[in-house]
This record gives sequence, C-alpha cells and structure tokens, in this order.
Amino acid sequence: MCLAIPARVAELLPGDAARVELGGVLKEISLALVDEVAVGDYVIVHVGYALSKLDQEEAEATLALFAQAGLTSSLEDA
Repeated sequence: MCLAIPARVAELLPGDAARVELGGVLKEISLALVDEVAVGDYVIVHVGYALSKLDQEEAEATLALFAQAGLTSSLEDA
C-alpha cells in the first residue's frame, strides 16, 4: 500500500531536494512541487516527492493515527 505520509525536514539539499525523517529513518526527497520549505517544517511525502506542507500539530496527529492503525513499520518503505 502506498500512503502519503507526514515527514519532518531534517536538512535542505541542493537542487530542490531535502532529507526528511520518516519513522526514525532519513530519506532524500524532492521539494520541486512545494515552495518555501525550511528545516523543521513538515511535508506530506508520496513516492519521493513532497506534495504539500502541513503544521506540526496536524503532522503529529496523523502520525499518531498511523501508529494506532499499526502502519508505522511501513513508514520506512515510503
């Protein structure tokens, strides 16, 4: 199953790229579709692309729902 999931931006990289934290794993993604992203922001990630930004409260609530549903182990594959 492919899910769009919230991830925290850990590092901005050259060329519209960033390293994000997904369930304790760092993953490189593209920021080409989202403007004005900073370290510490949360983005929705799907197949290696940030689709939109969201606030920390919404991101944490969504991640808590994923944990309740037993989906946190799939975050490493996102």
